[in-house]
Amino acid sequence: MRIFLVEDEPDLGAAIKRALNQEAYIVDWVLDGVEAWEYLESDWIQYTLAIFDWLLPGLSGLDLCKRLRSQQSPLPILMLTAKDRMEDKIMGLDAGADDYLVKPFGMEELLARLRALQRRSPHFQAQHLKIGNLTLDYGTHTAYWQDSPGNQQTIPLTHKEFQLLEYFMRHPNQIVTRDQVLNQLWELGTEPMSNVVAAQMRLLRRKLAQQGCDNLIETVYGVGYRLNVPSLS
Repeated sequence: MRIFLVEDEPDLGAAIKRALNQEAYIVDWVLDGVEAWEYLESDWIQYTLAIFDWLLPGLSGLDLCKRLRSQQSPLPILMLTAKDRMEDKIMGLDAGADDYLVKPFGMEELLARLRALQRRSPHFQAQHLKIGNLTLDYGTHTAYWQDSPGNQQTIPLTHKEFQLLEYFMRHPNQIVTRDQVLNQLWELGTEPMSNVVAAQMRLLRRKLAQQGCDNLIETVYGVGYRLNVPSLS
């Protein structure tokens, strides 16, 4: 799950990013509205949620909300602000924000509001994602494989392996390139090793093979990878 954070206070932004990373969110954090809009208007990264500070250099969080909604974007938005007057809250919600959190706030409340936004979103991820005989449990961050006799095998995964498998399960029977994986599963500004995708794929497929599903993800040489699911029923 990927979150776009726009917050110009370095200490607060770092604290929010750290709290979200601890909850296994992928977080892209920028400090001004102009840079934020450059990322938002591109279509090479798909975000699950956005967190905007109201007062930002360049473009305000209010401006970002208005621009997104004018383009019919359904991206759920949480607005952060020191403005606590009722008139300000109404202005933020009318601009397109889905929720409003007044500073200072506790990180537990922030996380709870994000979970609530996910539940209300039309793109809300259910508690489980099932493709063929493979199931992901978002509550426990665990994968399960049902073998031929009908037994359910647990596949313990790291956060990154879970994110990687989820991405393939959301694109079954499609070729996914290395660049697509990097863009979606590694944060902006990071410089992963050139072989990081291949290395993560080896680790994931090794764990899948240990449970008898070693041919689930194939390498399409010179192109990328594909999750093969014979039947999606």
